[in-house]
Amino acid sequence: MGNLVEAFDLAGRAGRPALIPFVKGAEQRPVSYGDLGALAARFAGVLDRLGLAPGDRVVAKVEKSVAGLALYLATLQRGAVFVPLNTAYRPQEVEYFLRDTAARLVVCDPAERPVLQPMADGIGAAVLTLDADGKGSLAETAAAPQPAILPRREDDVAAILYTSGTTGKPKGAMLTHGNLRSNAEALRDLWRVTGNDVMLHALPIFHAHGLFVGCNVMLLAGARMLFLPKFDPAQMLDLLPRATVMMGIPTFYARLMSDPRLDHDRVAGMRLFTCGSAPLLAATHREWSARTGTAILERYGMTETGMNTSNPYDGERRPGSVGPALPGVLVRITRAETGEVLPAGEVGMIEVKGPNVFKGYWQLPERTAAEFRADGWFITGDLGFLSQDGYVQIVGRGKDLVITGGYNVYPKEVETEIDALEGVLESAVIGLPHADFGEAVTAIVVARAGTAPDERAIQTALRDRLAGFKLPKRVIFLAELPRNTMGKVQKAQLREAYRGLYSA
Repeated sequence: MGNLVEAFDLAGRAGRPALIPFVKGAEQRPVSYGDLGALAARFAGVLDRLGLAPGDRVVAKVEKSVAGLALYLATLQRGAVFVPLNTAYRPQEVEYFLRDTAARLVVCDPAERPVLQPMADGIGAAVLTLDADGKGSLAETAAAPQPAILPRREDDVAAILYTSGTTGKPKGAMLTHGNLRSNAEALRDLWRVTGNDVMLHALPIFHAHGLFVGCNVMLLAGARMLFLPKFDPAQMLDLLPRATVMMGIPTFYARLMSDPRLDHDRVAGMRLFTCGSAPLLAATHREWSARTGTAILERYGMTETGMNTSNPYDGERRPGSVGPALPGVLVRITRAETGEVLPAGEVGMIEVKGPNVFKGYWQLPERTAAEFRADGWFITGDLGFLSQDGYVQIVGRGKDLVITGGYNVYPKEVETEIDALEGVLESAVIGLPHADFGEAVTAIVVARAGTAPDERAIQTALRDRLAGFKLPKRVIFLAELPRNTMGKVQKAQLREAYRGLYSA
């Protein structure tokens, strides 16, 4: 089996409910696997009429909806490459992705078409629209349904997801049909997901967590999803009694615990809560267990690999640990400089190998080669250690990437915008522990002599320049940034100095 869509068996499960969507807080009629397949076939017909060939890139910057999920399936069905973008991105951010992928088709909200159309024209891409209600020119374009699923090889690229680092521009991670299928199969089996499960789905689907973990696993198992457009704590608590599975990020759990209605009875029918995309504080893990009588299952993954490890379904779910390697995935800890494999208990670089590991970075062969060892192991950039019984514990990141609310923030990009503001000499952006967001984007700023920029002014000035999740939650002013003898800013020192900022 090559094309991932075949594994979902939409036609064979035609009568089974796949999604129960919610729009503007109101529950809609159930969408069956057959309905979802029919909508995907209609969209595949549009792609076919536009002349998209296997391997062509489809960039989607659309709100979460049933139609948005169908667009993903249609793109894979026709052998094209799906490129989902965060809906918070500003136009100047989107232009980079369009040019880098040389997109053939851009699908966006109707309100954004006037801004994105000239960018698309510049690279010869078509533009179609799709709004949060599933309406727009994509849905309205007349084309014969195309139900055929084009054959794909395991190593054919299915999607490109952009990931940030600490230097340079965002990189496009090429994920193959085999990567996505193998990871979804491993998680389905490990977490014992079946067609009887109902997932409470409040994650975005432009992100690996919501799309490749949430949707792929549920569709592969023939399960149902309560499909919420976004996270709403009150609505989530109302729906928990109807669900059996919830996948979330630390923010979800922290906010749900702020409601006194959360108790053992509320989650009596739930068999699995998972958490990822950002570190879950051990205190949150323990408090959730005390309140609900259930233990959150924390796992570890990244854009380039999907999931690598998971605490067990049966067995100890250790607070602060992300569990052993998934079946079929290998994990080792090495000395970063030499690649020497370290014994259990020693902190080093986390490296992984397996069918889940991506094909490489889009049009960056040298960067791809630099991220792999000669023996094929992928260097994650995360630091951690293995326990004697194989549990992985992450202690930090070798890179300064900030993960806030499940989203990656590239510090240099934020620093560049801050440094351009009047009265700013230089800045350093770091992530600090935050009970709600996992990490909070925090800016350390040095003002120019004779000026006095303030926190509110800097935050306001950045709002039109950066997506909301990239905005610093606090701005701290220092006379100078700490540096080593080579002149490099010591971000670790800053993180240590201010690590309690959001817990005070």
